[in-house]
Amino acid sequence: MRYLRKGQKLAKAKVLFLCTANSCRSQMAEGLLRRLAADRFEVTSAGTNPARLNPEAVEAMREIGVDISKHCPKSVEEFLGRHFDYVITVCDQARQACPLFPAAVSTLHWNLEDPAAARGSPEQRKAVFRRIRDEIAMHIKNFLTKCPNA
Repeated sequence: MRYLRKGQKLAKAKVLFLCTANSCRSQMAEGLLRRLAADRFEVTSAGTNPARLNPEAVEAMREIGVDISKHCPKSVEEFLGRHFDYVITVCDQARQACPLFPAAVSTLHWNLEDPAAARGSPEQRKAVFRRIRDEIAMHIKNFLTKCPNA
């Protein structure tokens, strides 16, 4: 916990969400944390092998009023050496491939299914994106109840 002298502002806790492509799960997590607690956190996301932002993830988020359409996938390498209060991996592949963040105060892991790998009709795929979006929201709400910065 950070203590301040009288008149000082508490710095926002820094959160980095990591997945493989930084095209779906980590982007959705970034958007949701910004929506739910942007005043308390500085949040970004990255991937171990970044790819194009997934339009189905953008649509799933748009359905709940969160616009991630301007997000750009980023490489985890851009963030090496930076301090983060929380580094949260959202898939097993990222967890295994993720470089160490020695300056991270806390690391968390949420193993979420990759919605981009979903098969079936467009409606079946939408259902998977919605389910993963809602799982991420549940994890973030749980994180916020346990996080001392929240």
